[in-house]
Amino acid sequence: MKLAIREWAEADRPREKLVEQGRRALTNAELLAILIGSGSSQESAVELCRRLLFGVENNLATLSKLEVADLCRYHGIGLAKAITIIAAMEIGRRRKDAKELPSSVLNSSKRVFNFFRDRLLDLPHEEFWVLFLNTGCKLIDTQLIGRGGNDFTPVDIRIILRHALQANAHSMILIHNHPSGTLAPSLADKQLTRRIVDAGKLMDIRVNDHVIFTDQHYFSFRDEGLL
Repeated sequence: MKLAIREWAEADRPREKLVEQGRRALTNAELLAILIGSGSSQESAVELCRRLLFGVENNLATLSKLEVADLCRYHGIGLAKAITIIAAMEIGRRRKDAKELPSSVLNSSKRVFNFFRDRLLDLPHEEFWVLFLNTGCKLIDTQLIGRGGNDFTPVDIRIILRHALQANAHSMILIHNHPSGTLAPSLADKQLTRRIVDAGKLMDIRVNDHVIFTDQHYFSFRDEGLL
């Protein structure tokens, strides 16, 4: 009896498998199945993609040369699925041709301010961001953690740590803005910073700085000896 993918064990479903085990755990057929989304009444998306790959001797380079008409000859692949596959192959081709951009090195408060200033310029409300860095203080990821009113932003420390672990970060820089133009950190700012620093220590993730932004200036906890 044929089972639809939704009836498979969760660990075997391509999408769930990618989330739980990472993209490298999936076969080429499973990755293609995620792209096309569904199979036919006779076979699942994974089985359809296995058959497609068999037709090109399991060679992705050969698959990337097929045109829409070639793909549509396979039962279960219509125009929409064929276009999706061709678009994915083209993205992969362009990815190989693209030059990797150098990561920003954020090893001073001035560099942090210059790097992130435009993101917070003229905002009428507070936002709390975290920059996640590797061992060389190069940027790995940027996450908006909270958005609030004129003088308060809710921050969930568990979310910060979760993003840090997912990014495999060595350290992080906390950032938030003061729309009022006041540079001095509030008592709540200091308390929150200490809580994040203490929580990060448990995971061996260092807080390099907490930088408060206004439109023209910034305040660095590190520069002022508060870290």
